[in-house]
Amino acid sequence: MTFLAQLRAATARNQSLLCVGLDPEPSRFPAGIGRDAQGIYDFCERIVEATADLVIAFKPQIAYFAAHRAEAQLERLILRMRELAPQVPVILDAKRGDIGSTAEQYAREAFDRYGADAVTLSPFMGLDSVEPYLRYPGKGAFLLCRTSNPGGDDLQSQRLASVDGQPLLYEHLARLAQGPWNLNGQLGLVVGATYPQEIERVRALAPTLPLLIPGVGAQGGDATATVRAGWRGDAGGPVIVNSSRAILYVSSGADFAAAARAAAQAARAALNAARASA
Repeated sequence: MTFLAQLRAATARNQSLLCVGLDPEPSRFPAGIGRDAQGIYDFCERIVEATADLVIAFKPQIAYFAAHRAEAQLERLILRMRELAPQVPVILDAKRGDIGSTAEQYAREAFDRYGADAVTLSPFMGLDSVEPYLRYPGKGAFLLCRTSNPGGDDLQSQRLASVDGQPLLYEHLARLAQGPWNLNGQLGLVVGATYPQEIERVRALAPTLPLLIPGVGAQGGDATATVRAGWRGDAGGPVIVNSSRAILYVSSGADFAAAARAAAQAARAALNAARASA
């Protein structure tokens, strides 16, 4: 099953638009969970167990594992996800961006080593930095397009000299991803929840692409505005709304997994209500 088919199936099965981001910070773990690599695995496994039937994707952020020498634990965790939630795809949040043989190695890392179903990429170096990932049939690649950080304006909102009306850089990228770059129908776009008007613009330019939308929760993105901006029903591309810290760290006590489940249930309900009214 391709990543896109997995995503649509998980959306229907779990009646959800929610993605849980796994950004483990050992300093925020509750008592009883180790602050080492094994603790990172234990914490994330509990979160996955608690939320597997509520989400359409899990998104482990590779830096939070690599910084604590927990790459082996990330491999184990993704294998465990396959056991606990085989219907839920895994998006490796790596934001890689390089060309030639280096990009080929990063693609091997994401898909062969970790077994992810999709990966996030920086497209700044152009199509040849993306193409190696598209050699993996059925895998997904999400290109950073309009990110939620304030510094995104430094480049993404710059106007280009172009025959099609001086588009902003992020608009140009959305057109490329919807069109000539999407060689095998594997591309999606990352757009931040803090800019709902830009989400709507990206959706207009890329009507069939999946949108990965971080920034709901701790970063202040509004769930209702996010879904209304990006959701176009079954005819449009899937919407994947990510929440990380607002679910992972809602409790610092022994009930952290149950509290994470309750937070995920509330987030799913809010997203579904927005979808129903979109």
